[in-house]
Amino acid sequence: MKEGNILSFKILVDSKGLLITELSGLPESEVTKVFDAENDRIIIKKVIKEGLIKLGTLHEYLEQELQALGQ
Repeated sequence: MKEGNILSFKILVDSKGLLITELSGLPESEVTKVFDAENDRIIIKKVIKEGLIKLGTLHEYLEQELQALGQ
């Protein structure tokens, strides 16, 4: 495999025209199955952890705003 999703954040429009936020990525428990080198595992786990903190906050904020707007 040459490419894979480690962590992503999307803002989508569904078939009804509603905005949706999506936060997805590689579960931390799967890192050891995908990366062989311990140094790579440490870096990837850190990126996932920190990314979830920052993107999770944005995800929650936008979902609350969309709910308040009746989306």
